[in-house]
Amino acid sequence: MLDVLGDHPEAVEADLAHHYPDYGPGGPLAAYWRGEITLRWLRVLVEHLPPDGATARALNGNAWRQIDYAAADTRDLLSLLLTAFINANRDPKSGSPLPWPQPSWRPGDPVPDEAKADQDKARAKAAYEHILKQAKGE
Repeated sequence: MLDVLGDHPEAVEADLAHHYPDYGPGGPLAAYWRGEITLRWLRVLVEHLPPDGATARALNGNAWRQIDYAAADTRDLLSLLLTAFINANRDPKSGSPLPWPQPSWRPGDPVPDEAKADQDKARAKAAYEHILKQAKGE
C-alpha cells in the first residue's frame, strides 16, 4: 500500500482528496480502505495526478509549475531578443555592444546574494529617476 503512496504520502493524500472529491469523505484513499475501490485503481489515480499538485511540489522541492518555467523561459528569450535588436541597431561608433543578459533565476539555482540584490535595486532606482527626469524635460 505504501508503495502506491510513494515518498510523500501526505502530499499524495491531499492531491487525491482535492482532485477526486466524488469518492466521498477522505477521497480515494478512504474509499480504498472502505473497500469501494481496488488497490490497482488507487495506483492509477495516484500515477495520473496533475503535474502542478502537492505531490509534484513535494517531489520537486519547490512550488514552480510548468507555467512558471515557461514564463521564465519567455522572459529570458525576450531579454535576448531585445539585446540582439539593440546591438544590431546601435551606432558602431557609440562604444561596445550591450552584454548578453543573464538567465532568470530558477529553482535549484544558487540564491542571489542579497547585497548584490540591494545594489541592483539602487541601480534600477537611479535608472528610473534618470528616465523620469528625461520625460519631464529636466
